Amino acid sequence: MKNLPDVAGTAALAICESLLLALNDRNVLPEREIVGILRDAAAAHANDPGEDGMADLHAAVAALINAILAGGNSVRRR
Repeated sequence: MKNLPDVAGTAALAICESLLLALNDRNVLPEREIVGILRDAAAAHANDPGEDGMADLHAAVAALINAILAGGNSVRRR
């Protein structure tokens, strides 16, 4: 296999997005709760003090989650 960057992270993101869509499609979680989950996850990274030396990573993760929210990738907007 080629040396591809962050295969595990990309797979995890795809799985989580699919799970969120399935939870919404099956009426297990309403859209507002899924959006809330994503907002909480983004806030957790955006508000991380960076004491672990990974401030750039936390900022990038928050930005990616906010982009997912803006694009509607994890919620089928009705």
